[in-house]
Amino acid sequence: MSFEELEHTADVLMRVRGATINEIFADAGRAMFHVMYGPCEDRSIERQISLEADDLESLLIDYLSELLFITDVENIVFCTFDVDVRGTRLVAALRGEPFDPARHSAGTLIKGISYFGLEIVKDEETYVVEIIFDI
Repeated sequence: MSFEELEHTADVLMRVRGATINEIFADAGRAMFHVMYGPCEDRSIERQISLEADDLESLLIDYLSELLFITDVENIVFCTFDVDVRGTRLVAALRGEPFDPARHSAGTLIKGISYFGLEIVKDEETYVVEIIFDI
């Protein structure tokens, strides 16, 4: 559904909203890659991941950490996130393009995702989570 950057003293704080948990996870991935690389095009590079955790917040951290790992090791910039969360299990199809220094170097390097204050909350119509990206 959406994400927005909020003011934070040292790191990057993003608020992500979605009608479903799947949207929260997909937009959290989009937000992270937006911070790191800016615009991206789906150029048919695809990866599949599957994860399981003790709770939704741990699953979100594990998911975003896995995305960081894959992009770091394989030099892929992801821009499309098809995420299916069932309970505390996640399966995702990720699509993107090869890292291109001429197009993707204007962002901010994210080193990790903080557990501090991380809570997925359901309000009347949407889910909301605020994520601190360690830079």
